[in-house]
Amino acid sequence: MITIIVLIVAIAIVLYFVGLYNGLVTARNGYKNAFAQIDVQLTRRHDLIPNLVEVAKGYIAHERGTLEAVTQARAAAVSGLSAAKAQPGNAAAMQQLGGAETQLTQALGRLFAVAEAYPDLKANQNMMQLSEELTSTENRVAFARQAYNDAVMGYNNRCQMFPSSFVAGSFGFAAAEPLAMDDPAKREAPKVSFG
Repeated sequence: MITIIVLIVAIAIVLYFVGLYNGLVTARNGYKNAFAQIDVQLTRRHDLIPNLVEVAKGYIAHERGTLEAVTQARAAAVSGLSAAKAQPGNAAAMQQLGGAETQLTQALGRLFAVAEAYPDLKANQNMMQLSEELTSTENRVAFARQAYNDAVMGYNNRCQMFPSSFVAGSFGFAAAEPLAMDDPAKREAPKVSFG
């Protein structure tokens, strides 16, 4: 009788740890799938930018530096996305991607600021359509990034909470890095002056 009880307890413990392991695998696959959604949206964003630059070239040819900055920032962002796709959740890859996307956002902001000075460009149907598509894509990127970061938080919580932390440590489940795409200009408080 004692042997049966010990056997049942041992099977229950094994099943419990199998459940913990499977939960960690599910959480890891969840954040990788969430990153795949970011990949789709960022690829769409990156694909829109060359068309935007081409439309702008005809109107602001003497603003070559702005156009080149957008092109270079896009290339860096595409490279960062490739590195992040190879290792979703890797801290260095996520930081590289976040930094590259922030630079791209800033370069696009400068392009749109320059475009404001050119009414013909602003009124161009292609420019308006591309700007609208880019804005829509930016919103999709934000939603996908939030879903990814939520999935990373869930996964990291599983990796760090007792008792699954023992399983995570034993089987090499490393913490994943959330994706931060900060725009420093948005963090600064607006300056108010009465005078």
